[in-house]
Amino acid sequence: MMSEFVRVVLKSGKEQSMKRFHPWVFSGAIKEMYGTPDEGDLVTVYSNKDEFLGIGHYQIGSIAIRIVSFKEVVPDYNFWKSKIESAWNLRKTLGFADNTETNVFRLIHAEGDGMPGLVVDFYNGTAVIQMHSIGMFLIRDVLVKALQEVMGDKLKAVYNKSGKTLPFKAKVKSEDGYLFGAGSETEVVEYGLKFKVDWEQGQKTGFFVDQRENRMLVQQYAKDRDVLNMFCYTGGFSFYAMKGGAKSVHSVDASLKAIELTDENVELNFPGDERHKSTVIDGFEYLKDIQDKYDLIILDPPAFAKHRNSLSQALKGYKRINTRAFEQIRKGGILFTFSCSQVVTKEKFREAVFSAAAISGRNVRILHQMSQPTDHPVNIYHPESEYLKGLVLYVE
Repeated sequence: MMSEFVRVVLKSGKEQSMKRFHPWVFSGAIKEMYGTPDEGDLVTVYSNKDEFLGIGHYQIGSIAIRIVSFKEVVPDYNFWKSKIESAWNLRKTLGFADNTETNVFRLIHAEGDGMPGLVVDFYNGTAVIQMHSIGMFLIRDVLVKALQEVMGDKLKAVYNKSGKTLPFKAKVKSEDGYLFGAGSETEVVEYGLKFKVDWEQGQKTGFFVDQRENRMLVQQYAKDRDVLNMFCYTGGFSFYAMKGGAKSVHSVDASLKAIELTDENVELNFPGDERHKSTVIDGFEYLKDIQDKYDLIILDPPAFAKHRNSLSQALKGYKRINTRAFEQIRKGGILFTFSCSQVVTKEKFREAVFSAAAISGRNVRILHQMSQPTDHPVNIYHPESEYLKGLVLYVE
């Protein structure tokens, strides 16, 4: 019953964002808690005027409560099952249910699907779960059961990849491993290209699903160009450039494991193709001397800022790598540049890139402004869920 949950009252005026359906309650907005919730417990949130605002998972930290419902409901098994059904129905609408050309996609996108703290990527039968909140971790068995019921025989296994994503101060520990099923097919296809995915040892859930449409855009621009794929990870942009008719493609990453997977994936799609070369080196080091070697450069670095206190350094990092690219790309070159840091807004990212262009003194025009694909929906009341920003730039 609702009365069992700890009651949280907000300071006067702090209820406005919740009345606009924003799903986060910051610790500084809380006036009083009538009880002592454990991390992950459900709490009910009220205004200072005793108005019910929502129910959510409590957590120690700046974001103290992640709202799972703005209605007076008890989040039981059927509640979570209906949320997962809603997410699956959207993916079916988007054409992912029986797509033999693309069998990898994001199934649940946290706040974008009304489930803050939960990310699920689907890899040809295996759902890889990352939980970013204690509340979601504590109901993992409920979530797995609901996933099985909703997806039926399309779901062969569920792998938990939350060992490094739960808050580091939390008292609970998550060990990566299968919650249902066992190791299954690790080869997936995206727009007909094959990828080996390592969700057990790889970064994030094993593959950057969010760059799918932007990889396709690289394919459209790659013909007869010399391409540099910086911070290449498993090489996704590289294969699309090769498919698009690139003259040469160089993949660069600081991780030997990433480069080995890139080489394996290139061989899967373009066996024996001598257009591709890979290098294990720090990205900033490699960018020191690429003068006139490339006329298509992709800069897709890991998140430079995961917290607001590192925002200033992150913006300096984006300015630095983009300045090097602008200064050295061939005349008439195309630069794809990205930020996946949630705390870096579109405006701040653009400012950093604009500053880099100005420092280089090159004439630069915007061709495309990019974001995440449709299976990473943005909650209209939570602009922070639009985390991926990108620009395609023409450099004279």
